[in-house]
Amino acid sequence: MAIKSKLTIGRIARLAAVGVDTIRFYERRGLLPKPLRTPAGYRLYTTETVDRLNFIRKAKSLGFSLEEISTLLNLQDNGGPKAEVKAITQRKLDGINSKIDDLQKMRDVLDELSSQCSGEGDICGCPIIEVLSEPERKRA
Repeated sequence: MAIKSKLTIGRIARLAAVGVDTIRFYERRGLLPKPLRTPAGYRLYTTETVDRLNFIRKAKSLGFSLEEISTLLNLQDNGGPKAEVKAITQRKLDGINSKIDDLQKMRDVLDELSSQCSGEGDICGCPIIEVLSEPERKRA
């Protein structure tokens, strides 16, 4: 590929809607391949880098960690099995469902506490403060 078809880091950043520092960070983490460099040391990227950055951004928006994204990219680059991709996704989904359960429990407790408090008068006797002030009960 001729040098003319290579893109600078600034251009890649604009095309992928990410910051230049983000690209450098992903490079250091091994999520992006090392780019070619000009004799002056400027990085030159291919248009495939934009696709890879879009992949990373989408995966991050779904909650995948950079380590998980690295594994997914490695599987994609090296023709890994779908079963491994599915297993990574299922573990992420299980974690999200667990967090949702925890958040629903928190919501229920806070909703109950809020309903017990009139929100009027002095803080003395506030049911929310009283519950928060109770010592933790040890579980047997």
